[in-house]
Amino acid sequence: QVQLVESGGGLVQPGGSLTLSCAASGSGFSRNNMGWYRQAPGKQREWVATITSGGFGYYAEFVKGRCTISRDNAKNTVYLQMNSLKPEDTAVYYCKNINMGSWGQGTQVIVSS
Repeated sequence: QVQLVESGGGLVQPGGSLTLSCAASGSGFSRNNMGWYRQAPGKQREWVATITSGGFGYYAEFVKGRCTISRDNAKNTVYLQMNSLKPEDTAVYYCKNINMGSWGQGTQVIVSS
């Protein structure tokens, strides 16, 4: 059973940066595609970024140029570095093992002055 635990969220001022982490348990992490999604209050969950097992990253238009997704297979961890944060980036951010269909519990990001 794959378990995902996100961390790194918090309160940050507009223009600031955060790096989210998602630690995965279970085997096969390096062979799985991993994704970050977010859900703002009153809105549907939306895709943010994906990193393939080969390390290629793909981004939603609204974060392109501001976010970097990466992975450390030795640590079974995927990261989302977010820069130039905006108030509209406020949301709960979720990690997903795309191959297994499993989700983490989410980590809250609040961008506010």
